Amino acid sequence: MAKVVVYTMTVCPYCNAAKELLRSMGVAFEEVNLDEHPERWGECEKRSGRQTVPQIFWGERHIGGCDDLMAMKRSGELAKLVEAARAKC
Repeated sequence: MAKVVVYTMTVCPYCNAAKELLRSMGVAFEEVNLDEHPERWGECEKRSGRQTVPQIFWGERHIGGCDDLMAMKRSGELAKLVEAARAKC
């Protein structure tokens, strides 16, 4: 499966919701907590073009934030992405 990276902050309900959705679908991810690693804000902004969290990356693909991830779930696109990633393993 492509490496999934989620940039977060500690007290962020959207970050928690995105992480919970990924976990519920069995997706392992690397969490980059920007409260703990503020030096990585620039990296997050450069990769995403945004200044908000969460920012979710599936390999090199920028998924977006929590609302984007939830929209992918509703449309079935996220399930297809997970299935395709599992098929490659």
